[in-house]
Order: sequence, then C-alpha cells, then structure tokens
Amino acid sequence: MTENLEQKIDSFFNLPSTELTPERREEALNTFTEFKKALNRGEIRAASPDTEGNWTVHPWVKRGILLGFRLGGLVDYSIDENFRYFDKETYPTKRLAISDGVRLVPGGSTVRDGAFLGQGVTIMPPAYVNVGAYVGDSTMIDSHALVGSCAQVGKRCHISAAAQIGGVLEPVGALPVIIEDEVLLGGNTGVYEGTIIRERAILASGVTLTGSTPLFDAVRGVVHRRTGDRPLEVPAGAVVVPGARAITVGAAKDWGLSVYAPIIIKYRDDKTEASVKLEEFLR
Repeated sequence: MTENLEQKIDSFFNLPSTELTPERREEALNTFTEFKKALNRGEIRAASPDTEGNWTVHPWVKRGILLGFRLGGLVDYSIDENFRYFDKETYPTKRLAISDGVRLVPGGSTVRDGAFLGQGVTIMPPAYVNVGAYVGDSTMIDSHALVGSCAQVGKRCHISAAAQIGGVLEPVGALPVIIEDEVLLGGNTGVYEGTIIRERAILASGVTLTGSTPLFDAVRGVVHRRTGDRPLEVPAGAVVVPGARAITVGAAKDWGLSVYAPIIIKYRDDKTEASVKLEEFLR
C-alpha cells in the first residue's frame, strides 16, 4: 500500500499547475487525505531508523506534506471574533479522542493534523507540534516547547519547558532533527538542522546545537562535528552542558572574549539516573 501511495504522491507533486484540472485536483485531494491518515497513524514517517540505528530520510513523505499546502485553500478557522485564525484547509488542528491515550492538558496547545502522537504522550500548555512530526509513546512535551515539522522524537523522552526542536520540509532530502528514546532536553534547549540526539542523552538547560556547532567531548577527548553528509550526533548517554571556549587571536583575545561551546561533561551513571527518576511520576 505504501509503495502505491508513494507513486501517487509523486505523480501529483510533479504535476504542472496548468494540468491541475478540477477533476485531477479532486483525485489529488483524495490521495492526500489517504496520505495524511497514514501520517496520523504513524505508518509513514519523514525519516525512520533501521535495526543498526541508521536513519533514512523519506523525501516522498515531505513531498506529500508540501502537496497538501499546494492543494489547500486558505480558510477561516476562527472560533469567534476574539479568537481568529486562518490556515490551509488541508491542515486543520489534529482531532484527538480519549482512545488515543494522549494527555492534552488545557491551556492553549496545538497539534497540527498529520502529526503522530504515541500512547501516553503528555502535552503541557502551551506547546506546538507541527505536521509530519513523530512523537513516541510516553514522551512529555512541556510548556512553550516546539516540535517542528517532520522532527522525530522517540519514546519516554522529556522535552522540557521552552525547548525548541527545529523542523524541516525543504530541501526534501534533508534529515530532520532526530531525538531518540529516553532523551532529556532541558529547559530552553534548541536542537536544529538535522542534529541527532542518540538514546538516553541529556542536554542541560540552555544547550543549543546546530549543524555547524562543534561539540567538545571532555570525557573521550574528541570533538563531534557535522562532516559532509554526516550530521552532528550527540552520543548515547552523553550529558551535555553549555560551555565557553576562549578566542586566542586578534582583538577578541586582547578583550578576553570567548565563544559558546557545548561540552560533554560526563556520561549517564547511577547518580544521573537517580536525578531523572522523578520523570516517571509525571506521566
């Protein structure tokens, strides 16, 4: 079924606007509706891991999401005169039911249709989960947190208050941000540009990682970087804290300036496990 759906999505995505007749548009919308249902069920994903832990991007899934924006007209979703908003008719908010097993706490959170939420997910207000995102079972998304378009978040993670997980739709072949199982993102953290956070890693409050950020491993004596097509990866179980690196040339040296430098200060141990055990009681 997925192979047939991929073929139909690509066919409509590549169709010139001049050939999008009313009849063809209706066919395309029917295909897109089928596609979005599969996204909502988690049957298709923008990226997925193999048994070795390697992640593969599925560009056709991103093309399907972009097709939805192309096909949808702008409609008025306003509740009343005091609560007004306008968006594509193909992307309303996700309609959750009690059977979905998601704890959606009142206070202004929004999940866009086309995002997958696993059983036991908790969303504290206000938070936002964008289209194409995948959030695994028993993960908590705290207040003011963002899960961007196509971001992949594993099971039993804690996305703390004001954490930002970047999204990506274009280029369609770009790797989205990957957060693997049992990761803790501290408050005000930011993960962007296809960075991979391996399982059980911890990012302390204020850590920001992008595709161009060098990550200094003070435990193993190496520097982790994005190289070519290989994204920046935070190793499994790493504990990352914000740090600084002195500038050693020019006027910046004379002024005693430094630049931001995230540091792996340790790897998870028994003491670390005790400090994060409270998370289990919040779910």
